[in-house]
Amino acid sequence: MKKEYDLSKMKSRKNPYASKLKKPVTMRLGEDVINYFKSMAEDSGVPYQSLINLYLRDCISQHRKVDISWHQKP
Repeated sequence: MKKEYDLSKMKSRKNPYASKLKKPVTMRLGEDVINYFKSMAEDSGVPYQSLINLYLRDCISQHRKVDISWHQKP
């Protein structure tokens, strides 16, 4: 291998995966939710944050909607 390479003639191009990159966010999740995904992570060998991302992505692909009906006390 050469000690030095001349990269000045290289043409740059956009990262084709840039749209698929993950963005860090801060979320407040219930301890029970975290424990649930951590337990699944131990069983599957997939990091729990990746499992949460996969679940949310599945919600998007299935067009799931959250049913938030607050029940009023009579």
